[in-house]
Amino acid sequence: MTSKDPPISDRSSVITDQFAKLCEVVARLRAPGGCPWDREQTHESLLPATIEEAYEVAEAARAHNSAHFREELGDLLLLVVMHAEIARESGEFEIDNVVAEVTEKLIRRHPHVFGESNARDAGAVLKQWEAIKREEKKGDQYYLSSLPTALPALMRAQKTQSKVSRVNFDWTELADVIAKVEEELGELKSAIQSEDRHSIEDEIGDLLFAVVNLARKCKLDAETALQAATNKFVGRFNLLEDELGKRGKKLGDVGLAELDAIWNEIKSR
Repeated sequence: MTSKDPPISDRSSVITDQFAKLCEVVARLRAPGGCPWDREQTHESLLPATIEEAYEVAEAARAHNSAHFREELGDLLLLVVMHAEIARESGEFEIDNVVAEVTEKLIRRHPHVFGESNARDAGAVLKQWEAIKREEKKGDQYYLSSLPTALPALMRAQKTQSKVSRVNFDWTELADVIAKVEEELGELKSAIQSEDRHSIEDEIGDLLFAVVNLARKCKLDAETALQAATNKFVGRFNLLEDELGKRGKKLGDVGLAELDAIWNEIKSR
């Protein structure tokens, strides 16, 4: 909140009115006489769109485009409200239950703000969060039981590593992490020489996991880093294709040596 923002108490009525209006619009779309498409939707049918919108939120945030980011957050919020409306119709729960539950959880997991705890830095806050979460989920057999299995592989790997680091299962020195990457690369080279497909796949997975850990220890997000690298490659490849066009040539008709030479020219620019 900036100095220009009104107090939260003054903003709450506006937020509540706008949110209530969104809920009413969604309920009307789902009601008899509403939109045929909206009325046909189920939790399952909306899952692909929910996942897609979450990725579009991430893309807009990385682009630092405020208007686009706001739009994508709205699209994601719409799907949250739609899921809650479907749940209300079947008697499972209502949107108020969703909001109340997450609000209570935030208060419960921030005792340094709303209670007596004195966690003074981000590291202490994360350890406190994990301790509270473990207490809440006593029914889980294992510490990592709560990890979502549906996350993309890079995100799941980094989340796993971050989670175990909070219970002290982590290297303290970056050099140890780099050594692990080099060790895994050596094991992959040996596996490739063996021509054992299963072993090669296993070692590539270990190498990727180690590189994700290196990104985490450098305080970087592996998913974001790979997205940036892929975007950079796509941009350069587009320039390569443009250069081929200027030379009267097409992709598929040119050998690697010439493509590589053009690629290096583009990189040097």
